[in-house]
Amino acid sequence: MTSTVSPALLRARGVKKHFPVRKGLLRRTVATLQAVDGVDLDIRRGETVGLVGESGCGKSTLGRTLLRLVEPTAGEISFEDKDVTALTGRGLKALRRDVQIVFQDSVGSLDPRMNVGTIVAEGLRIHGIGDRRTRRQTVLDVLGRVGLSAEAAERYPHQFSGGQRQRIGLARALVLRPKFVVADEPVSALDVSIQSQVLNLLVELKQEFDLTYLFVAHDLAVVGYISDRIAVMYLGKIVELADAEDLFRRPLHPYTQALLSANPEPVPGRKRRRIVLTGDVPSPIDPPSGCRFRTRCPIAQQLCAEVEPLLADHGAEHTVACHFAGTLVPETPPLIA
Repeated sequence: MTSTVSPALLRARGVKKHFPVRKGLLRRTVATLQAVDGVDLDIRRGETVGLVGESGCGKSTLGRTLLRLVEPTAGEISFEDKDVTALTGRGLKALRRDVQIVFQDSVGSLDPRMNVGTIVAEGLRIHGIGDRRTRRQTVLDVLGRVGLSAEAAERYPHQFSGGQRQRIGLARALVLRPKFVVADEPVSALDVSIQSQVLNLLVELKQEFDLTYLFVAHDLAVVGYISDRIAVMYLGKIVELADAEDLFRRPLHPYTQALLSANPEPVPGRKRRRIVLTGDVPSPIDPPSGCRFRTRCPIAQQLCAEVEPLLADHGAEHTVACHFAGTLVPETPPLIA
C-alpha cells in the first residue's frame, strides 16, 4: 500500500512511559522500567501505521499511552492539534469519542456478565447518545457491519469463538464513529484463516468509516498487508520508519533485516536469507548504553556503545536510527550442516 501525504491527525514528540519497580514492605522504588523511551511519531489522517517488534518492546504501551489509557511520563501528544496530555474532565471525555482501541485479549476485554448488545451500547450510553431505542438500532447496525447477526446481541462473550469476539471488540470501538483506532495485536491469537477474515474486515471498515489506524503486531507479514507505513520498535524506541513497500524493498536497520528474514518464503523451493539474532533482549530496566540493539547486532562497533543513534532521513521519508544504516547483515549459517 502507498499513502498520500496528508496532515497529521495524531502527533507524538518525545513520548516516554516509565514504570517504577517497587520492592519490600514499604514498596520503595528501586528501579525504573523504561517501557517507552522517547518516541516521535506522526500518524496522518486516513492512513494505517503498522507498529512492529518483538514481545516486550513497548508496542502496546505506546498505543495505550497515545490514547492516555496510561499516563505518559514525559513528552507531547496532540490529536487534531489539541494537547492530549492537558485534557481533563469533559475535554478528555470528548476525546474518548474520537479515539478507540481494540484490545489484544478478546476474552478479558469483554465483561462476561454483560450480553453483547449491552457491551457494544455502553459507549453510546456513557456519552448520552440517543435514547434506548436509537441505541439498540445503532448497535444492531454496527454488529451487522462487522459480520454478526442481530441475534448475537442477546448472547454472552463466552458463547463466541475468538474471531467472533474480535469482531465484537471492533463493533464496540466503531459504534461511536471514532476518527482514530489503535488495534492492539487483534489477530495474534487467531488461526490463519480467521486472521485473513479480520484483516480484510479492518480494511473494509477503514474505507467505510474513514478511519485512521495504529496497527500493533509482531508479524511483519501481517503488518505489511494492512499498513501504509511501518514503524519498527526495539526496547522502547522506534528504530526505523518507512513506507511499507520501501521497508520491504530496502530494510536499512539490522533489526528490521532480521525480522524480515524470519518471514516464511511464499515461493516453494526458493531460499530466504536467514538472520538469527543471538542473545536475549536486554532488560528495559537497565538498557545498554548507546544503541540499544548493539548487544545483539552482528555489525555493531565501538561507536554503537558510545553514541546513541538518532532517527535520520535516508530518502523517501525513510528514517533509521543506526550509525551503519544500509549495511547488509551477513546471513547466519545453518545450525545443522
